[in-house]
Amino acid sequence: MKTLTPQLFLSMKQYTKEQFTKDVISGIIVAIIALPLSIALALASGVTPEQGLYTAIIAGFVISFLGGSKVQIAGPTAAFATIVAGIVMKNGMEGLATATILAGLILVIMGFLRLGSLIRFIPYTITTGFTTGIAVTIFIGQIKDFLGLTFRESPVETMEKLGQVISCMDTLNLQALAVGAVSLAILILWPRFFKKVPPSLIAVAAAAVLVKGMGLRVNTIGDLYTISSGLPAFHLPNISFSLVQKVMPDAITIAVLAAIESLLSCVVADGMIGGKHNSN
Repeated sequence: MKTLTPQLFLSMKQYTKEQFTKDVISGIIVAIIALPLSIALALASGVTPEQGLYTAIIAGFVISFLGGSKVQIAGPTAAFATIVAGIVMKNGMEGLATATILAGLILVIMGFLRLGSLIRFIPYTITTGFTTGIAVTIFIGQIKDFLGLTFRESPVETMEKLGQVISCMDTLNLQALAVGAVSLAILILWPRFFKKVPPSLIAVAAAAVLVKGMGLRVNTIGDLYTISSGLPAFHLPNISFSLVQKVMPDAITIAVLAAIESLLSCVVADGMIGGKHNSN
């Protein structure tokens, strides 16, 4: 069982005040970036903004607490947006909760069976192709808001969204396009001159100042959604055998993708700090 001890407990033996100070600063930056990102990916996944916030908070804490890397953190990832949206569309929130629980159990079993090291042998081309396909799907899904378009229908499939983009081009909002272009320029150019401050943080702040300060006619999250300030209402999903059968393929997809993404990011982090993670 010692090999399954979370890295947090191992790291605390040599933890220093200097590391704590750096971790606090890093945590604040990550939290600020994860805030708008969790909302954006929640909307892309077909759920409400506050559900994205709740997930980012709980998952971020649990994974950092129980993870196998000294420096790995957790946050919203675009790779799951299309998968989650499909589950919600087919089986609703009950199906999503059930699939997530099953995926968690599958990952725990994989860890106990020491399968973490085997994930690293999945061909890189498969991972690249899969994530590239997701990137294209997300890119097409974001054209609407980048151009400030108003869809006449509510498409779900990617090609249907692309069709709506073409047919609704007459609703183009130049102010929204300007804000999107400025944000994109910051994301591209900022890292070339400033390394320590994340470009996404600057882009979020700049876009908010532009929209609020200049009174631009651009939809904000507050215009489109009502975000509750209260605590979430907890309830257990109504899990049934038939529902488990329906979402099991989705649960396996979530588990495998989560394993691949987390382990690949661990490999990258190891290269940056000269360390070694525990893949199980």
